Amino acid sequence: MEGTHNSVLRSSPRRAMGPGNGTGVSEFVLLGLASRPATRRLLFPLFLGAYLATLLGNLLVSLLIRRDPRLRRAPMYFFLAHLSLADVGFTSAAAPTALGTLAFGSWAVPYAACLAQNYVFITFGVLENFLLAVMAYDRYLAVCRPLHYSAVMSPGRRWGLVGTSWGLAQLHALLHTLLLARLPFPARPHLRHFFCDLRQLLALADGDTRPNHAAVLAEGSMAVLGPLLLVAGSYGRIVATLARLPAARGWRRALSTCGAHLVTVALFYGTVIGLFFRPAGHYAPWRDMVATLLYSTVTPLLNPFIYSLRNQEMKGALRRVLGRGPVPQEA
Repeated sequence: MEGTHNSVLRSSPRRAMGPGNGTGVSEFVLLGLASRPATRRLLFPLFLGAYLATLLGNLLVSLLIRRDPRLRRAPMYFFLAHLSLADVGFTSAAAPTALGTLAFGSWAVPYAACLAQNYVFITFGVLENFLLAVMAYDRYLAVCRPLHYSAVMSPGRRWGLVGTSWGLAQLHALLHTLLLARLPFPARPHLRHFFCDLRQLLALADGDTRPNHAAVLAEGSMAVLGPLLLVAGSYGRIVATLARLPAARGWRRALSTCGAHLVTVALFYGTVIGLFFRPAGHYAPWRDMVATLLYSTVTPLLNPFIYSLRNQEMKGALRRVLGRGPVPQEA
């Protein structure tokens, strides 16, 4: 089946270029995660299982928060619901083509679809980045400024923070996609990746990619390092505040929660920074692909368990949805 599929890919006629596509390319061929059929047969169920678990976990978190009045009123869970939806979009941007490459050995993606996939992937990746910062700021207010928490985190402020995150993510993705669309590519190029990744697309481009790399380092630095500093500063203040209160009830549990959050933040930001903020000459396809797997698959898979499903409020909401607990009354 693989040989037939690959022979069809090699022999398929080149499609006519669409309007405005002056790059000379009609489609990109993704070579996927592995070249050996035995390796692909091993990876396919693992990747499919991780993808389904990510979808179920994050959709369950969003459903529980929407159905439970108590959680719906809490700012922390309001942001968690949006983070869960961002995780669904983030992992779904790349997972279908990744599963296709594992099933068939390679996968042809039309030029326009490749640009669209790149846009969606960047949008949800940056959105998750901003939401992590918003959530860290929310926790800082709850722990370090509890008397002002309700006033600062009003419903209007919550929607403003989420709306701003969505808007900035869209602008960020649009900038990089427009810069990518101006580049010429060789006819029917092959990508050693499981989706249309920006880094590998720039490595394949024939034109001048210096504006693209400059945008990644300049604008990308602000979009990634700014939220990272806010996360680090917020949790640093939380830890310092709790450490001064050794007799406070539950401070050890709070520190444990901060630690688990920071592990996931370190995994997400560490791989993103290591992947994108390197000189253009240090391009390594397989290393980049492994790094992309970590922040696009592992982090969305772990988020529901680290942030939500293991705490008592979410467990209580799940019991109430299943009809095994009292239903809280609206305020």
